[in-house]
Amino acid sequence: MSETQHGHGRPHTALAWSIANTAVTKLGTMVVGILVARLLGPESYGTYAVAFLALMAVLSFNELGVSLAVVRWKDDPREIAPTVTTISVGASLLIAAGMVIGAGPYVRAMGEPDAVALVALFSVPVVLSGITATPAALLQRNLMQGKRMLIDQMATLVAVPVMLGLALAGAGPYSLVIGHLLGVAVTTVMFLRMSPLPWRMGLSRHHAVALLRFGTPLAVTSILVFAVGFADQIVLGSMLGATALGFYVVAFNLSSWPVTMLSKPLRQVSPVIFSRLQRDPDGMRHAFSRLSALVLTVTLPGCAALAALAPEVIRLVYGEAWQAAAAPLAWLGALAVLRISFELAYDYLVIAGSTRSLMTIQIVWLIALVPSLVAGAAWSGVGGVGLATFVVGLVVILPLHLFYLARAGIGLGGLAAGAALPALGAVAVGAAAVVLRAAQPSVWVTCAATGLVLAAVWAVLLRRRRDDIRWFRSGAGSPTPTEPSTTRSEDVHA
Repeated sequence: MSETQHGHGRPHTALAWSIANTAVTKLGTMVVGILVARLLGPESYGTYAVAFLALMAVLSFNELGVSLAVVRWKDDPREIAPTVTTISVGASLLIAAGMVIGAGPYVRAMGEPDAVALVALFSVPVVLSGITATPAALLQRNLMQGKRMLIDQMATLVAVPVMLGLALAGAGPYSLVIGHLLGVAVTTVMFLRMSPLPWRMGLSRHHAVALLRFGTPLAVTSILVFAVGFADQIVLGSMLGATALGFYVVAFNLSSWPVTMLSKPLRQVSPVIFSRLQRDPDGMRHAFSRLSALVLTVTLPGCAALAALAPEVIRLVYGEAWQAAAAPLAWLGALAVLRISFELAYDYLVIAGSTRSLMTIQIVWLIALVPSLVAGAAWSGVGGVGLATFVVGLVVILPLHLFYLARAGIGLGGLAAGAALPALGAVAVGAAAVVLRAAQPSVWVTCAATGLVLAAVWAVLLRRRRDDIRWFRSGAGSPTPTEPSTTRSEDVHA
């Protein structure tokens, strides 16, 4: 069979490549981000944050959600690839044009008119993202994470020296924007060269209608996801200004480390796992429960350490000038656990066909979040915004996700059992951080000692989950090319 007919990779191999890719990429960009933030200072960094927020907004829906259909398509993706490409490119061109036109009003609303040229420049990666939507989806479908790692690392190798060099030369926020543009240009060329299928445009009316019917609810949901994910930054920037936004973005970036390290690689694999099990509902539900337990085993203790050590981490990484970022980091570190869990649930509910429930969740989330953010910003500045995001996630959105998962057949008792020991591990790590802070050793000693406790907790918890780890390494219950079921295209192309 061809590479496009079934993935040559297995889930655990693809996840290993994704984690390695994400770790190297995130480490490189984070180190450069820290150096650039120190060089630029909160004010200039906040100007960049305003522009980058606009980019994230349009990337949330720029290809109208149709690329995910390539991953989920049950037959040969050659049938739909040209139509997906046409829709993606056309939509991204229109959206990029709207981004340029709307740059002025947007930056004025955010109180940062100096960012208008930066926002306009960020329309370029919007178009390039539409061009590469199909190749990227094909690599994900086939679990070709080794090639994806090569693409991402080449982009990092190009972007990082440019960002750092321009920052040292005094280019200010343009150093980050220009470096980002060059990195995206490299990924575009490499995606096109490494695509499992030749890049071409075409339009099948039948497929276009089906794709838009599939993708439009996801695109709308993605817009809502963006609004929820970045409402805190929008409210904070518009109420408190770009400098406060810079502090918050630094905290958000640090809190996103566990999300990026685990959730991003997992999301390259989990939709494929769930898709291959669509005709085995019990197996699909079982896979979600086991994946959820593994995710919580890693994230609960790790995020507890980050939240408990927020002041020390900010001081150690960014310096005293950025200490105001510690207040939101304490809450955003705790929120990271919920973000990762919600994204896993999102992928499950998409494959299960519960897209309306996802839209409902985002609408409720946004309605609850905006007034809470406004109140939090007015009450306690950047720290109040961080607190508001965590409280809404815990009190409103977690129960709502559990409700829809239960309707989809997920046993809540099993989820609770999977979370119990990781929660105890999180308490142990948090307590260790509190005791060490009370003893008042150096920042280095506090962080290192807490890290040792975290490593010990992880070792114990992962040992108890060794059966689940072996299950995942064996293919996570999904069909493999050696099994009889893969001789039928409808099973292979799930």
